[in-house]
Amino acid sequence: MPSRSSWLRRFPQILQAAPVSPLAEAKRADRASALVRRAAAHAAADGAAEAAARHLLTLLDDWPGIATVSGYLPIRDEIDPLPAMRALVARGIRVGVPVIVAKATPLRFREWRPDCTMVRGPFGTTAPATGDWLTPDLLIVPLLAFDRAGHRLGYGGGYYDRTIAGLQGAGPVRAVGFAYAGQEVARVPVEETDAPLDAVVTEAGVVLPAAEAGG
Repeated sequence: MPSRSSWLRRFPQILQAAPVSPLAEAKRADRASALVRRAAAHAAADGAAEAAARHLLTLLDDWPGIATVSGYLPIRDEIDPLPAMRALVARGIRVGVPVIVAKATPLRFREWRPDCTMVRGPFGTTAPATGDWLTPDLLIVPLLAFDRAGHRLGYGGGYYDRTIAGLQGAGPVRAVGFAYAGQEVARVPVEETDAPLDAVVTEAGVVLPAAEAGG
C-alpha cells in the first residue's frame, strides 16, 4: 500500500492517467454485495446511530484541536450521522455537509445546524439553503464497505477521494469512515487514487488502522 504522502503527491497524475482496470471492475462487483450487507445491517440497526455517535465523540477526545467537521445527510440505508452532528454542534464545533458543485470535482461544505432550512441537491442529496462555506479539519465519510487497514469502498464517483486529496494538500485533515459494523470486509480492493481513512467508527467501536494505532 502506498504511503499517504506518496499517494497525495501523485494523486493528480494518477487520476488523469488511470484507465478502466480489472481492479475497477472488481470494485463494481463488490459494490453490489456491499449494498446487500449494508441493507441487512440497517434493518437490524436499532440504536446504532446513537452508539456510533458516542464512539465518535470519544475518538475526538483523543484528537484535540478539531474545530470544524464535515458530516453528511444520510441517503438510502447509510448509517445516520445526525446524532453525532447534533452532539458536535452542542460542543461548539462547526459542522458542514457536502455540496456537489459539479461532476468530477471536489466537494464543498456548507455549514449545517439542526434547525437550518434544507434544499434538494443532485443524486438524492440535500444541503442547507444558506450558510458559510467551511473547510473541515475532519471529514465524517459514508461508505459501502471498509476493512481494518483503513480502506473504504465508496460509490465510485471519486468525490471524497478528490476532496481529501485537495484538503490534505493544504494542511492536516483527518478522514473517518462512519458505518455499521456489518459493513466490514476482509479486504477492500484498493486503487492508487483511493484515499485512506484515519479511522472507522461503527456502533461497535472504533477501528484504527495499524499505523494510526501504533501497531
